[in-house]
Amino acid sequence: MDSTKEYSIAYDSKRRFVSYWHQIREVISRVSQADKPPRGNVLEVGIGGGFVSRYLRRQGIDVVTVDIEQHLRPDMVADVADLPFPDASFDVATAYEVLEHMPYEKSLQGIDELKRVSRQWVLVSLPDATRAFRFALTIPHVGYVQKIVSVPFLKARNKPYAKSHEWEIGIKRYPLKRVIADIKKAGFQLIKTYRVYENPYHRFFVLRKINTQ
Repeated sequence: MDSTKEYSIAYDSKRRFVSYWHQIREVISRVSQADKPPRGNVLEVGIGGGFVSRYLRRQGIDVVTVDIEQHLRPDMVADVADLPFPDASFDVATAYEVLEHMPYEKSLQGIDELKRVSRQWVLVSLPDATRAFRFALTIPHVGYVQKIVSVPFLKARNKPYAKSHEWEIGIKRYPLKRVIADIKKAGFQLIKTYRVYENPYHRFFVLRKINTQ
């Protein structure tokens, strides 16, 4: 399969590029705190169109890509639930819009593996199907303000919006509260979670391993 046909301008929409910006920003924010030169090393699970890894490498960051799809030409073909790396191999481990493509219990195995191979930070984004109301205004002496308000459906959806997804935040059986509880149970401190204003379907989680020295 030609990966350029799968990842085209139709896939890499304006809203998705905003999510790329957040992916890049969160990685750079974490590796800048790494002890090892030049600026830390990063595991990217789910290569997508390759934009994020290419950008990070141009910033001097060591990135190793992993994907189950060989035709996407990752550095290593592997499953997120069984990563072929020693413990604590990376300063930052990421999985953006990946875990929802597998059954929920397997996605938790993936979270465990990301934690195992990371020295400290794990960055994840997941689709959030909860309704989002967005507000933007300019306040004198304050500046431009953006706000997202999540409003749960009175009756949760039974199925994900995307046909390729096994589950999404906000659909029946998978409320945000459950997802956060399971992430914390895996041994993480939730530093922050947020939805992207221009693309509220994507929710980011910044996670730090508990008891990391």
